[in-house]
Amino acid sequence: MLPHLFSPFAIRDLELHNRIVMPALASFLVAPGGSVTDKTLEHYRRRASGGVAMLIVEAAAVAPEGIVSENQLRIDHDRFLDGLSRLARVIKSSGARAAIQLHHAGRQTKAKLIGRPPLAPSPLPCPTIPGEVEPLGPEGIRRIVSLFGDAASRAVEAGFELIEIHGAHGYLINQFLSPFSNVRDDDYGGDTQRRARFAVEVVQEVRGRVGDSFPLSFKISAREFVPGGLEVDESVAIVRRLREAGVDVVQVSAGNDATPEWISQPMLVQRGCLVETAFAVKKAVQIPVMAVGRINGPRLAEEIIREGKADLVCMGRALLADPFLPVKAKENRLSEIRRCVACNTCMNSIFKKGRVECLVNPELGREEEMRVLPVSRSRRVLVVGGGPAGAEASWVAASRGHEVELFDTNESIGGQILLGAVPSYKKDLLNIVRFHEHQLRQHGVKCHLGRRVGAEELLRECPDVVILATGARPIVPPFVREGPTVQTYVTALNGASELPQEVVVLGGGSIGCELAIHLAQMGHRVTIMEMRDAIGMEHEAMTRKLIFQEIRSLGVRVMTGCEIKGLERHEVYFTGRDGKEATLRAELFVLALGTRPEDALFEPLKRAGVEVHKIGDCVQPRSIKEAIYEGSLIARSL
Repeated sequence: MLPHLFSPFAIRDLELHNRIVMPALASFLVAPGGSVTDKTLEHYRRRASGGVAMLIVEAAAVAPEGIVSENQLRIDHDRFLDGLSRLARVIKSSGARAAIQLHHAGRQTKAKLIGRPPLAPSPLPCPTIPGEVEPLGPEGIRRIVSLFGDAASRAVEAGFELIEIHGAHGYLINQFLSPFSNVRDDDYGGDTQRRARFAVEVVQEVRGRVGDSFPLSFKISAREFVPGGLEVDESVAIVRRLREAGVDVVQVSAGNDATPEWISQPMLVQRGCLVETAFAVKKAVQIPVMAVGRINGPRLAEEIIREGKADLVCMGRALLADPFLPVKAKENRLSEIRRCVACNTCMNSIFKKGRVECLVNPELGREEEMRVLPVSRSRRVLVVGGGPAGAEASWVAASRGHEVELFDTNESIGGQILLGAVPSYKKDLLNIVRFHEHQLRQHGVKCHLGRRVGAEELLRECPDVVILATGARPIVPPFVREGPTVQTYVTALNGASELPQEVVVLGGGSIGCELAIHLAQMGHRVTIMEMRDAIGMEHEAMTRKLIFQEIRSLGVRVMTGCEIKGLERHEVYFTGRDGKEATLRAELFVLALGTRPEDALFEPLKRAGVEVHKIGDCVQPRSIKEAIYEGSLIARSL
């Protein structure tokens, strides 16, 4: 079914059994100080055993001042060799080729973390990290080139079979390559050839350490999407020089420290967004190319290989979401794949929580403690609510051997996801619903859809356990009454095509922003009114940046610092940022002021002596990630 994707490929003498590569993605599942842990091993064992051809271990720092986190993997000293050797063995014994990425952050780190000013090619600080930097002199450059060589020697000694040099994403080598960050006027700055000198010297040093036959990869941001940054034509010229210096394969990425949305693309960016960039490099330079950028499904990956756009496809977040995607695809079990939805929970979590997490895969980073084990005694489990929490709890409990029945008032499962997927750019969320539908069928969960149940009816079913996943309902302030001129976001999303031309969205959280974009794309004139000083605060940073761009480009009016005092027919009364009272007229007001838990069944069931649990939004309105995690967790505890 996918013959091109599952055809072999070779990089020098390194044979790959298919065209799927897991690129280096930070997990931060290492010990403080950068050593491999049991969590590191299990994380990579799981992904290597899923059928991927080659796994490139996350960026390993070649120097103490080159780290981005205390929990970044390190390869700058011999004391790390034992753990790295164990990691390479685990990957290879699990069926994948073991590669590792060598990295130096340059200016893209914090002085507080490394205990000194960050190093850089020029006295230009990182756009996202304030503070002075220290430009590298010739001696400092030679030292770092040598450190890359030392790290490469350790990688070979540890048993890795390919080395990738990280020359992308605004880190040190990319900083030298790009006129956006390199304003030197010596042998390492100026024209393309001089700006590429540092990268070429690093490649030559590594090649000299590892020998002529060892496979080398280079990761490049072929487009930086900033004024004065790298573009494809110049990147092609750089890749030609790198090939001459000894690079065997190039991974074509994009973005830098000022444009992280092109490094880890949110769902507003189309799937396969960088494939044509990879193809441009492949056509211009006779070198194998890896494509990357929201390649989240096997059919898209097959198309890329079949059309000759790339030689290998990198599926990073897709393999965080489902490490067994390759083997499921090869066996034509496509409906069993947990699809990445490009929410960027993974990227957000490593910096905010210090470890990787995933919206759709609650096991990520918890592989050992969240194993699904069969039960010793089957119990009758009733789940009320077919949203992400209830659906996840149902199939996981059934997979362990419990007898599970699921009730939902709607005619299909999905809950709030169905509403969330209404905007055109969020259709990938429906992959969560499709996955749950398959899992419920596969594990024999009896679903009662379109059926509202009360406490008495549930008690008549004689359950051993009831799990309430009844979600939340929109907040309607006491001074507001729904009617022709006032609707909740639920009503508006279900009938947006019938709404009047002029719409005011009350509430500028994630729901309000997404609703405003959806309505504006349909031709409505939209205003967002928000009490806080900013909108979209719930979105992760890269998504929020694109949300703001879309809101501006669609001409959505944004009013912040507005406290609503009253709402009558076509007028909303509010206090503005200046403390003065004001009025705004509109044909329709849509309430997106948040939600409150819908948990009316809990107390009656508890009083009746039934074991009852609440999960998801009926505990406290939060994200899909928390809902799926809590559903999975409660199912494992029964």
